Amino acid sequence: MKRYLAAASAVAAGLALLLAPGAGAAAAGNPYERGPEPTEASVEAARGSYAVSQTSVSSLAASGFGGGTIYYPTSTADGTFGAVAISPGFTATQSSVAWLGPRLASQGFVVFVIDTITTVDQPDSRGRQLLAALDHLTQRSTVRGRVDASRLAVMGHSMGGGGTLEAAKSRPSLKAAVPLTGWNTDKTWPELRTPTLVIGADGDTIAPVATHSEPFYESLPAGLDKAYLELNGATHFTPNTSDTTLAKYSLAWLKRFVDDDTRYDRFLCPLPRPSLTIEEYRGSCPLGS
Repeated sequence: MKRYLAAASAVAAGLALLLAPGAGAAAAGNPYERGPEPTEASVEAARGSYAVSQTSVSSLAASGFGGGTIYYPTSTADGTFGAVAISPGFTATQSSVAWLGPRLASQGFVVFVIDTITTVDQPDSRGRQLLAALDHLTQRSTVRGRVDASRLAVMGHSMGGGGTLEAAKSRPSLKAAVPLTGWNTDKTWPELRTPTLVIGADGDTIAPVATHSEPFYESLPAGLDKAYLELNGATHFTPNTSDTTLAKYSLAWLKRFVDDDTRYDRFLCPLPRPSLTIEEYRGSCPLGS
């Protein structure tokens, strides 16, 4: 009888733990979560928990874009990963935004930093090239088996940022878009259905926030998950070198919407306050509502 009561007590304790607040979600789990519990230190770190490998795609092997470099978690133990394609800006090559490749890949993404067909391609062309790169990544690349083709995102700098918006407009199935000090002659984007984080710079004289990033953000439709981060003490070219604030919020946005990882909500909501590196932050909270 005592053994029966002890066993029953153990079962009851197990059920209580399973049904405790928050425990159900943890027990069920999110199949797309990758990496350990995030902290301020981990989202600001130059490298995450995954070792990273890389492979090159030559322009001769590329169709519809100019080739590039794929950065990816070395281990296959966690299954597939969401992916993001990143475009450089006007007159630039992949090297100008290459720092984002290993940084994001080490947090659990496959990252394709591309070259464009020519360095003077305009935003609409860069948008098409981002989509062509994602198609190559998921259908023809040597790491396609590591990518979840249903969870894709786009990023880009300057005209590549304008191309990011173009790509999201053309392919609403994308899970996230992050234009970095974006430039585009089209200032309004009410058609977008992709969660979008617009990042601008307070000292940008090439794509001033008043005529680019701010109207981009303000034109996004009501009800869309969206945010606007204006970097403090930054310029149009800040995305070309390692920047902790830019990387932190880009990572949190990708984790939240590509991986559906609500553990990253706390870095985005409540809205971040102005600081030494943040001039302004606007956004929709709660996320995913």
